Amino acid sequence: MPSAAPIRFDHQALRAFTRDVFIRFGVPADDADTAAGVLIHADLLGIDSHGVARLAGHPGYVPGLRRGIIRPAARPRIIKETASTALLDGDAGLGGVVSTRAMELAIAKAAESGVGIVTVTNSHHFGICCHYSMLALQHNMIGVAMTNAAPQTVPTYGKHALLGTNPISVAVPAGDERPFILDMATSVVAAGKVEIAQRTEKPIPVGWLVDANGVSTTDPSALWTGGALLPLGSQPDLSSHKGYGLAVVVDILCGVLSGAGFSSILDQIGWTAGHFFLALQIEAFRPLSSFRAMMDEMIRTLKRADPAPGYERVYVHGEKELDAESDRLQNGIPLHPVVVDSLRGLATELGVPLPEPLC
Repeated sequence: MPSAAPIRFDHQALRAFTRDVFIRFGVPADDADTAAGVLIHADLLGIDSHGVARLAGHPGYVPGLRRGIIRPAARPRIIKETASTALLDGDAGLGGVVSTRAMELAIAKAAESGVGIVTVTNSHHFGICCHYSMLALQHNMIGVAMTNAAPQTVPTYGKHALLGTNPISVAVPAGDERPFILDMATSVVAAGKVEIAQRTEKPIPVGWLVDANGVSTTDPSALWTGGALLPLGSQPDLSSHKGYGLAVVVDILCGVLSGAGFSSILDQIGWTAGHFFLALQIEAFRPLSSFRAMMDEMIRTLKRADPAPGYERVYVHGEKELDAESDRLQNGIPLHPVVVDSLRGLATELGVPLPEPLC
């Protein structure tokens, strides 16, 4: 077994490697860089479950390209459009590329109409949800992103998975304070967290997962042997109906509204998905400066809250991720040796040199 000590890589070198891997599979250079950027952004923010760890093994990336499930040179097109809305056909392309274009379209519509909403059909796994909501921040807008996914989560009182982890992200600009960035699965935890536990050979907490018989388990491998995640809230007596309901809402906006299909009827082999993106122009409602000032006041109020016993402070959504980004931009992205081995395998197969580790 390799050492479990993480191995750090320069983020720019790792992005260039990831881009070149995509190019080897026929992805145009600009699209390859976009897709690589989505994965590296996850690693920079400390969301290790959705970064380059997905590149070699997830159907939404190299395996999907290898099997022809993902079209490398896809050309997304608008199917239906109004001044403030659009339905985009992703042409079975890489989810990160399709979704970037969709969010950019939502932002452009919001700049003209005050709000832009774009739904996407015929796409694939798009990585971290907040990558797209955060695109709105540089335009002084509020961004919202959602995606559905193949079933991995049980409905409340259910035994088998019928819903995806169906994440939601909202990003909101502030003034002197850093932005508010929410990125959450509607399951009790993202499936990638279970993958990390299995990779590190650690049990998972009670309340994350049930086995194939619908019985609670701490064995992460159960997720891939007929088990399923629980909805946010975990159990009925802890209000799991709320996470269940949110997952259905995501399925409606991403799958039913776009025509991509709800989780239970998505292509589970190719990990097809539907997406939903919204951009909101703040100045369509009130002066940006006033909005920013009130956001600062709200964020500072939350950060000044008295911590409960055993905790040092109260955090606001996005703080920990942005702290991780500051560290990793300077000191490199830490990768588990198992992930590094998967990248080395791609490097050998494709003739794309893996960058030398920093340490």
